[in-house]
Amino acid sequence: MVKLNFPPYQFRFKNSENKTAIFDVLRKKFVILTPEEWVRQHTIQYLIHEKNYPKQLLNAEKQLKVNKLTRRYDIVGYNPNGSINLIVECKAPSVKITQETFDQIARYNLSLQAEQLMVTNGLSHYYCQLDYELEKYHFLREISAYSL
Repeated sequence: MVKLNFPPYQFRFKNSENKTAIFDVLRKKFVILTPEEWVRQHTIQYLIHEKNYPKQLLNAEKQLKVNKLTRRYDIVGYNPNGSINLIVECKAPSVKITQETFDQIARYNLSLQAEQLMVTNGLSHYYCQLDYELEKYHFLREISAYSL
């Protein structure tokens, strides 16, 4: 797999039926290692180890409804009260981050109402803070660390 723009992390791998799988600490199972999954797993480790998110307040690869369509978000970080602090959209390293990527996460956020958004392809990371009163988002240098 490609070296990503994250600190180095330790991962567990296994091979099954000629496919490599990586252990997802949130889903507590091995998942097929695709380029997007490689980015997702690095992002999960980044949120846990660099941004101090408790594992129990992170969720990966869950379904949500957007305009009556079923979609899947990559990662969501919750506040202790159950509100959503962060939505992360992960793309494979070969996928360029475009306005379309931001539109996708914005559509997800219509349902989820997060405080912050992160879009990454593992090489480039973009962070936004939402301002619901002014209906704007502000780009940030990085997302804030988790705190109570």
